[in-house]
Amino acid sequence: MKRVFKWVSRISDAIAATLLAVIFFTFLLQIGSRYTPRIIRSLGLEETLPTLAAVQPLGWTLELIAILWVWVIFFSCAFVVREWDHVKFDIIYLAVSRRMRTIFAVISAVAIVAGMLYALLPTLDYIDWMKIRKTSTVRNPFTGGKIPMRTIFSVYGAFMIVVAARYAWLAVDTFRNGPPKTELEIVLEAEAAAEEAKS
Repeated sequence: MKRVFKWVSRISDAIAATLLAVIFFTFLLQIGSRYTPRIIRSLGLEETLPTLAAVQPLGWTLELIAILWVWVIFFSCAFVVREWDHVKFDIIYLAVSRRMRTIFAVISAVAIVAGMLYALLPTLDYIDWMKIRKTSTVRNPFTGGKIPMRTIFSVYGAFMIVVAARYAWLAVDTFRNGPPKTELEIVLEAEAAAEEAKS
C-alpha cells in the first residue's frame, strides 16, 4: 500500500509541476505577444521583421493562466500538500499533553470531514449548474468549442472529496496511533537519524 501512495504522490507532484510550468510558459508567451511588436517598432525593424511586427496580443493567455491557477491550487492542496505543510496556529496544541493533542487532532479532522461532506452536494450542484457558462477565449484543443465552466471547476469537487477522505483517514490513524508528529519532533528525529548514520 505504501508503494501505491508513493507512486500517487510522485505522479501528483509531476502533474502539479507540469501545470506550473505551463502557467509560466503561457505567461512568457503573453508578455512576448504584447511587447515584441512594440520593441520591433521602437527599433525601426518593421520592414526587416514584418511578421513579428504584426503580432497581436494573445488574449486567451490571460484566461488560460487563470484556469490553470485554479487547477494548481485545488489539485495541489488535495494531492500534493501534506498535513504538516499547512499553516497552523498551534500554540495551545503544542502546549498540551500527547493525549490531549490526540483529542484535538481527532476533533479537528472530524470537523473538516463534516464540513466538506456537508458542503459537498450543494457545491457539486453549483458546479453542475456552471455548465451553462463557458470560457470567453480558451477553446478545447480537440473539439474547438468553448470549455464549460463546470469542467474547469470540477477540480474543486475532487478537492473536497479527497480532503474529506484524507482527514477521515487522519482521524482514524490519530485515534489508533496518537497525534501526528509536530515539525519539531520530525526535525529532532531527522537529526538523531543523521547522527546515528555518522557513528
